[in-house]
Amino acid sequence: MPTVAMAKMNFKRADLTDEKLLELYRQLSFPRLIEEKMLILLRQGKISKWFSGIGQEAISVGATLALEPDEFIFTLHRNLGVFTSRNVPLDRLIAQWQGKDIGFTKGRDRSFHFGTMEHHIVGMISHLGPQLSLADGVGLAHQLAKEPKVTLAFTGDGATSEGEFHEALNVAAVWNLPVIFIIENNGYGLSTPVNEQYACKQLADRAKGYGMKGVTIDGNNLLEVYQTVSYWAEKMRKKPQPILIECMTFRMRGHEEASGVKYVPKELMDTWAAKDPIANYEAFLLDEGILTMAQRDELHQSIKSEIELALDTAFSAQDAHSTADVELQDVYAPFKFQLTSPKTTQQSEKRFIDAISDGLRQAMEQHPKLILMGQDIAEYGGAFKITSGFVELFGKERVRNTPLCESAIIGAGLGLSLKGWKAMVEMQFADFVTCGFNQIINNLAKLHYRWGQHADVVIRMPTGGTVAAGPFHSQSNEAWFTHTPGLKVVFPSNPYDAKGLLLASFEDPNPVIYFEHKAMYRSQTATIPDEYYTVPIGKAAIEREGTAATIITYGMGVHWAKKAVQEANADVEIVDLRTLLPLDVATIITSVQKTHRALILHEDTLFGGIGGEISAYLSEHLFEYLDAPILRVAGLDMPIPFSPNLERIFMPEARLKTALEKLLAY
Repeated sequence: MPTVAMAKMNFKRADLTDEKLLELYRQLSFPRLIEEKMLILLRQGKISKWFSGIGQEAISVGATLALEPDEFIFTLHRNLGVFTSRNVPLDRLIAQWQGKDIGFTKGRDRSFHFGTMEHHIVGMISHLGPQLSLADGVGLAHQLAKEPKVTLAFTGDGATSEGEFHEALNVAAVWNLPVIFIIENNGYGLSTPVNEQYACKQLADRAKGYGMKGVTIDGNNLLEVYQTVSYWAEKMRKKPQPILIECMTFRMRGHEEASGVKYVPKELMDTWAAKDPIANYEAFLLDEGILTMAQRDELHQSIKSEIELALDTAFSAQDAHSTADVELQDVYAPFKFQLTSPKTTQQSEKRFIDAISDGLRQAMEQHPKLILMGQDIAEYGGAFKITSGFVELFGKERVRNTPLCESAIIGAGLGLSLKGWKAMVEMQFADFVTCGFNQIINNLAKLHYRWGQHADVVIRMPTGGTVAAGPFHSQSNEAWFTHTPGLKVVFPSNPYDAKGLLLASFEDPNPVIYFEHKAMYRSQTATIPDEYYTVPIGKAAIEREGTAATIITYGMGVHWAKKAVQEANADVEIVDLRTLLPLDVATIITSVQKTHRALILHEDTLFGGIGGEISAYLSEHLFEYLDAPILRVAGLDMPIPFSPNLERIFMPEARLKTALEKLLAY
């Protein structure tokens, strides 16, 4: 404890009993005593890294104890008090920090980068801010289910500069979500002081701009934190609304221990040392006669004994070990696909766009907890009118217009999934997904592998060119996502597959990136079943059988290939991949072993496209079967232009005929 003179804090006990005040003291002491032990172990080289929350414990403990045990909390690095206040097993926590098998991530992630659904805690990722949007999703689930619950998310003063902070608060305010956003304003983002982070006087003042309440409190005063959060949580359970609570505090140690605190002026350290939350609260209890020194010593010894016991268990636990098969298996949530065939033979002619709309409608009927979210998708029906009429069928709670907040909406979709809902997020154009890249790549895709939680989210992506829409509305960006384990990437080429693969995507608990080529929306028509049916994800189709060569393609490429083969009057097999991740290599192998020649076709740019991966696989595994070099035909390595004449130069279709002739003549 600090030896400097303590600051005078105004502790207002209100109607809190002595027993409650002592319990708050016990919970406040727990994380501090753990940290003191961890710092000793760090100096001894027995742990590798530590992010200290010393000086900030009152915020974590007070806020957690103010909530009901089943209300979700989204944490940061310095919220050890959340975990201890929720009675997370200490031996497993220590094992998590050590990368042991019994930790919450089996050694796959570090420190507090995990969640425990049993304790209703979800940890952060290193990219600060995304946890705020997940809290929106949980808050939305409470709202939809008419549950009188709140959720709480922590952020730091530095992270309020992130775009996700703005997006998450804006969405929460627009939708009146019961989310408590807590800023731990500890004066520094690593070594950058707050005057270099923001220009407003208090961060809570930003709440006005979102149309929500904002308050600033003493984050080192345990009772003020507890009572403030209790008050607002109770209020919000009755009338859902968000609030921004700024807790003024200080980080008494470095960003992490290796950082040190040399950048902090000594007088500032002394000022905050006098405001130590534990020393001040302890002095209050002693002065009031609620706590005695003997009780304090006995309590501390009890906690220290508990820590030592947990350390023994954690240190003796097995180091993380696994096999390649187990690690690969855990990238995806378990899912056993069961083919669903239509119950009747009733069929009708549908355009590609109608098949998608039909699939969405039937998915909404099949899954009552499926929520559709996107810009202008409600009354307007979306940019391409795919959800036209859905509000009348399913209501605005399930068909939701969203603010222009791609990242926050994807994060909210993940938050819904945490509560057992399903979410579909429509990108107005696939190009706009860059604004939500972090949530997809670092949250959706990695969640199950990291700590076993599935992400039941489908992201629809209107993609592709040949419609003269220019470089920001025509990109084929599927290769970005095929490089990301944990995602499933679907790209149908015809109305039948479009509907069946979409319905299969909603049955799969894993995150699915579902591409829809805009040029096929109204140009491709087929007679397909009217009823619900599925097409397996991860299974390619033989679009045309042949023996002279194999064209491996997907999306619009299937139609270019069919046209080229017909014009050449060639006996060429066409493999429609349908799913790009996971890739059906078995069908590709069988086809190339039969034809001995391969051409890979896609609209995406050549360099870094999925065609390069397929070509490498064939060269590595089927070299002895090949009678000709593997050829690739793809978009030029340039941005896709607006002018139709220039766009045709970019497109691979014009180069396909020559390449096919070359392959067949080799």
